[in-house]
Amino acid sequence: MRVLVVGGGPAGVTAALQARELDADVTLLEADRVGGTNLNRGPAPVRTLARAARLAREWSMWERFGLEGPRPVPDLAAVLANCARVARYAHDKKDLAGLLRHHGVDLAEQLGPVRFADPHGMRAGDGRSWRADRIIIAVGCRAAALPVPGGELALTYEDIWSLKALPAEVTVIGGADTGCQMASIFADFGVRVRLIEAGPRLVPSADDTISAALARGFEAKGMQVITRASVQALERSGEQVRIQFVRRDPAENATTEAVFAAVGWPANLQHLNLDAAGVTSDPRAVPVDDYLRTNVEHIFAAGDVNGRSKLVPSARIEGRIAAWNAVHGPTRRPGHDVVPSGSFTDPEYGAVGMTEERAAREHHIAVGIAWYDDLLRPVADGNTDGFCKLIADQNSHAILGAHVLGGYSAEIVQVVAVAMRAGMDVEQLAEMQFAYPTFTEAVNMAAQKACRAIGIGRFPPSWSYLGSAD
Repeated sequence: MRVLVVGGGPAGVTAALQARELDADVTLLEADRVGGTNLNRGPAPVRTLARAARLAREWSMWERFGLEGPRPVPDLAAVLANCARVARYAHDKKDLAGLLRHHGVDLAEQLGPVRFADPHGMRAGDGRSWRADRIIIAVGCRAAALPVPGGELALTYEDIWSLKALPAEVTVIGGADTGCQMASIFADFGVRVRLIEAGPRLVPSADDTISAALARGFEAKGMQVITRASVQALERSGEQVRIQFVRRDPAENATTEAVFAAVGWPANLQHLNLDAAGVTSDPRAVPVDDYLRTNVEHIFAAGDVNGRSKLVPSARIEGRIAAWNAVHGPTRRPGHDVVPSGSFTDPEYGAVGMTEERAAREHHIAVGIAWYDDLLRPVADGNTDGFCKLIADQNSHAILGAHVLGGYSAEIVQVVAVAMRAGMDVEQLAEMQFAYPTFTEAVNMAAQKACRAIGIGRFPPSWSYLGSAD
């Protein structure tokens, strides 16, 4: 069987390697460099940039720890060069392209956009063409343009890498994950930041407590957070950009040195010529069934392009399952109920499972919250602004979700994710012995508080070296 994979990000690379493992003949087509947004422009370099910003911000804590010295001055060129180094790591050190070829994948990179010629064939701009029995679309997504007059004046996260100097002031439009991450990074580098979100709160998909605490954290470090505001237009005003937005009548105006937009993440479908294959889509994604099949039985879509769960771990598992179903028939379904995620913001946040609002609609719930200032490690690190919220079902005692704000939040939710996937109940999690002193002790404390709310386990009131109790 011949399988053609279109797109070399996490979903596409995993699909190609899995299909080869299943003895299919596999060709992987990539418009640019294999690795996709994840390695080349997204999480890998952005995480590195966020680390540099965090180090710059932590200068303000030196005196508390008895340290002296001048405030570090960011060398933007060097900072971005280090981000590029991390982006190159998978290519130069791990040789991702070489790995694919070593395992028998026919890899074609730097093709530019490819398009369907018919339901079984793809064609590149240079005239080359490929045919296959099964096709897996894994072309990922891109940053959406700001859909207002003058929207072309707004930059996106991809433009960060071309900056020659840090602006004195930026306005970020869009307060979901990407917008909050950009705003936070700029603020930690000392840039004045205005963050505009159309909805009533930041990170609309997050738990309410995370959204509220994140907004407070941003405002505490000097960011201007504006919610329920609709941007109407951008226009050039000398060296500045004027933003017109509406919170209430009349419309308001603000000027800023640079505007960055994070207003959506639509699929890269504009060049695929899906009509030639008979594949239906909407402007933002390719719909798939439970087996990742499009409406055309032999064509699958995995990763961000299908709009189901736009996270790297989800893309990888979908790549595996799409390859399996392409080779062996539709027998496996991906699950996205336990997918931990974390942010690059300051404060950080992480989540897994249901929000409290959703859980309360579907279950009779109990909630336990462990505050960072009740734990030794956050106090020792000078990082006490945070919490771990655990949500459990009062009847079954199942763990439904966890939401963490503060240091190491992404690592902390991994612990809960493993417990959920293993089928542990909240009492078992409360009985676990965690290393001391650590941030992850918050999971144990939150679980014990949830058990006390349910009335199981007869756990004593929680306490810490500070002597706090619930």
